[in-house]
Amino acid sequence: MGCQDDEKLVQTVCEIYDNISALESLKPSKDVNMLFTQLVLTCLPPTPIDVTKLCKRVQDMRSKLIKLCGEAEGHLEAHFSTLLGSYDNPLHHLHIFPYYTNYLKLSLLEFSILSNHCTHVPTQVAFVGSGPLPLTSIVLASFHLTDTTFHNYDIDPVANSMALQLVVSDPDLSKRMLFRTSDIMDVTDELKDYEVVFLAALVGMGREEKSRAIEHLAKHMAPGALLMLRSAHGARGFLYPIVDACDLRGFEVLSVFHPTDEVVNSVIIARKHAMPIIHMTTSTPNLDQGLGSMILPCKCSGEIQAFNPLINHGTMIEELAMEEHFS
Repeated sequence: MGCQDDEKLVQTVCEIYDNISALESLKPSKDVNMLFTQLVLTCLPPTPIDVTKLCKRVQDMRSKLIKLCGEAEGHLEAHFSTLLGSYDNPLHHLHIFPYYTNYLKLSLLEFSILSNHCTHVPTQVAFVGSGPLPLTSIVLASFHLTDTTFHNYDIDPVANSMALQLVVSDPDLSKRMLFRTSDIMDVTDELKDYEVVFLAALVGMGREEKSRAIEHLAKHMAPGALLMLRSAHGARGFLYPIVDACDLRGFEVLSVFHPTDEVVNSVIIARKHAMPIIHMTTSTPNLDQGLGSMILPCKCSGEIQAFNPLINHGTMIEELAMEEHFS
């Protein structure tokens, strides 16, 4: 994609943003669904564009657009959580959510990545920012981590109440899916209990807020525990916040996956350093050296473009060998 193509893409996104901004409500409706579908289809094709390097006007628009996307996604999840909660067995009807297939693919991708870096099945994990429709936790608990307990954290008590309604009729998940109403910034000692922490894409809409959340996790998670978080790549950065390896101080980035199919989010897995980090003051000030661990450059090393990451018949993705690039 050349400069003209980049300009055309940005112009199209700006026009869609203007139309979304003019909406009276972001709750599901014909106009809302049409505009956000148009936005996703515009941003989905893989492109080399770096949205973080666009002009300030576009950066400001992008920040506002990500918040609008988050708000619309919240309304969409609440709408379908309410609908699913009206059934006697909500989990039997998850397919009515229009993006359920994407969650199946994303959860399989995350489980596959986790399996490559975790030596055993975790006893209990935390999912931060689970929302009213915690599909990632539900899919992972139902199909992949079938003996693991999930502690789902959300700041909104209404969202947690709606989420609980989805699993309460299931004899297994009702015991293994726990919901906690807390701001994750207020959760400290409990974080040491989790072998894996999942951080939802919309926890921390801006880079500073996201960095504060990651810094809090780095301070309170158990040494050696794994952090799985979602990012975005290319034009998909208009839809979700982008997390760079530089934002993961206190962690060793193990791998980064950029799907190129309809799964929108990139997936990053990182391990909390077992010992404190020494901040170097040499000619390479942007590098952190973890004692007993690899040195990471400030850009994401080991980035993987996961073309068609899901093999037919539900087999695991094949992780490519990572190469470290030191600049």
